[in-house]
Amino acid sequence: MPFLGQDWRSPGWSWRKTEHGWKRMVYFGHELEDNNREISLKELCSDNNDHLFVGDVCELNTAKRKKDFYNNNTKFQFVFRDKWIYVQKGSTKERHGYCTLGEALNRLDFSSAIQDVRRFNYVAKLFQLIARSQLPSLSGAAQKNYFNILEKIVRKVLEDHYNPRLVKELLQDLNSTLHSLTLHVGRCVLVGNVNIWLCRLETIVKWQQELNDLVIPKQIYSGMSFSDLPLHMHNKILCNLSDAFDIINLGQATPTLQVLSENGTLWKKLCLFHFSDKLFCRNFVINKNDNVDWKLMYFSLLKHYPMKEQYGDTLHFCKHCSILFWKDFGHPCTASDPDSCLMPVSPQHFIDLFMF
Repeated sequence: MPFLGQDWRSPGWSWRKTEHGWKRMVYFGHELEDNNREISLKELCSDNNDHLFVGDVCELNTAKRKKDFYNNNTKFQFVFRDKWIYVQKGSTKERHGYCTLGEALNRLDFSSAIQDVRRFNYVAKLFQLIARSQLPSLSGAAQKNYFNILEKIVRKVLEDHYNPRLVKELLQDLNSTLHSLTLHVGRCVLVGNVNIWLCRLETIVKWQQELNDLVIPKQIYSGMSFSDLPLHMHNKILCNLSDAFDIINLGQATPTLQVLSENGTLWKKLCLFHFSDKLFCRNFVINKNDNVDWKLMYFSLLKHYPMKEQYGDTLHFCKHCSILFWKDFGHPCTASDPDSCLMPVSPQHFIDLFMF
């Protein structure tokens, strides 16, 4: 006789004795819903019981569909006590296996990181790089975690109006990748049912529409506004912007800012900031050619070289312990001088750590 207990690994069905007979329980610990009928012992032992389990099979299928729907739509988020992860690229005598990108995505606290203004751009850029090339390499749990965090990113932009342009680019890259995977590459590279991915595509399109319809309300201040500042302060603010599109958008606010945003010295500083290590840019600086259109030069260089990335806070990697962590949380380092072993990790470097 098989063991009929509450252990999910037990064979057969689980039963519970009631006043009217024995009532069957499903595997995952929840009773069947209202359509489940109680089966008496006399009916179970009778010879005419061909029809006995026909309805039960349908109920099991219905329960399974409900369970699958619940699992696919649960706002799933791994919670770990430690906020760091050991990056292991091969088996040793002490440790077996290796660390994957999906495991790092689950273990590191990205949900809390997006609430920090210093880390929001970093996480959004990392998710954009994952959407471009690494999405099929994630496990099913990591993919679910990825889309749950992505939803929080979109909600933060809609609520706080923070950097919607970056998130629009992220969703556009993710939309293009999913279209390519589902239509051209093949569905076999995706983990899970293809209907789940089609629903995710619809959700991405809905998020894109919400961001396109986003209108930032005009706030009224009783004190001094930005336009009341003197011109040298406007110019100082423009010189501290490292993104060319921010300078262009700010220049569209007023005619005065339009003139300041077209200043050649401003664009020259921007070229030197992002591309000073490039030979092509250094030659123009050495020649001191004043006839150069530095704005045109900037966008020409941008086609061939990536911009220098700037983030308020990043993940850090300890070269002594091979541990990846957020600096605020720290990690159990065994080095005599832990600060000398720290190395900031860019989003691309984060992905490269898990390339085997």
